[in-house]
Amino acid sequence: MQIEIRHAQNLSFREKQVVTMKEMGASTAVIAKRLRISESSVATLFNRARGKGYETVIVIDGDALGLFG
Repeated sequence: MQIEIRHAQNLSFREKQVVTMKEMGASTAVIAKRLRISESSVATLFNRARGKGYETVIVIDGDALGLFG
C-alpha cells in the first residue's frame, strides 16, 4: 500500500509531515511528540493543509486484495 498526496507542492514541509502522519492514522498526540511540537500546532498545520486543498490517494495493489488471480 502506498499513500499519494496530490497537490503536495502547495504545502509547507511541516504541513506535509503532519498530513502524511495523520493520513497514516497517527493521532494528534503521537504526531506532536514525534515532531516535538504542541498538539495545537499539529491541529493548526493540519487545518491549514486542508484549506490548501490537498488530496490523499491510497494505492493498493490488486493482487494484495486477491482480486486478480
